[in-house]
Amino acid sequence: MRLKKPFGKIDHKSPEFNFDLSDYYRDEMGWPISRKFFSFKELIDPEELARIKIKTNEIEDLLTVGEKRKVNLDPGYMDYNKVVLASAKFNAQKIYLSQGIYADPTLWYENGSYHPYPFSFPDFQQGNYDKTFLHIRALFKGQKRKLQRSSDAPTMHPITTDRKRLGHDINNL
Repeated sequence: MRLKKPFGKIDHKSPEFNFDLSDYYRDEMGWPISRKFFSFKELIDPEELARIKIKTNEIEDLLTVGEKRKVNLDPGYMDYNKVVLASAKFNAQKIYLSQGIYADPTLWYENGSYHPYPFSFPDFQQGNYDKTFLHIRALFKGQKRKLQRSSDAPTMHPITTDRKRLGHDINNL
């Protein structure tokens, strides 16, 4: 529910994936943790990514209990060739957008599959989400075909990754 209002209709929800290659969030969010991906029907312009990340940070704050987040939302976008996530943390490969938000190139698409960059998160490097991203890419391609018949506006398929502590009702986001 909290994601639908600001971002529109969800057109894909992935299954939950165990997030067990890192204990980075353990102290804050507890254990076990899972990851789930959502994609949204409305396409976006990549320049909106910083604004979207600020909004997902606000949603995280609303779901915080005490000083601990229960949900970590990482919005991003997909185009024909890549998946880019938004981050508030600097790193050498990240590209500054605005308002303290960076674009984090995470995967590139080539020859029918996704490939991680050397700096991508370990779970992305293992290819755990390839089927999910291929499905979302197929949705995106269909949307772009329809859009190109009516307009040439640059749009990308928005995705949101969510790391959460199991037991939190993710369907109410």
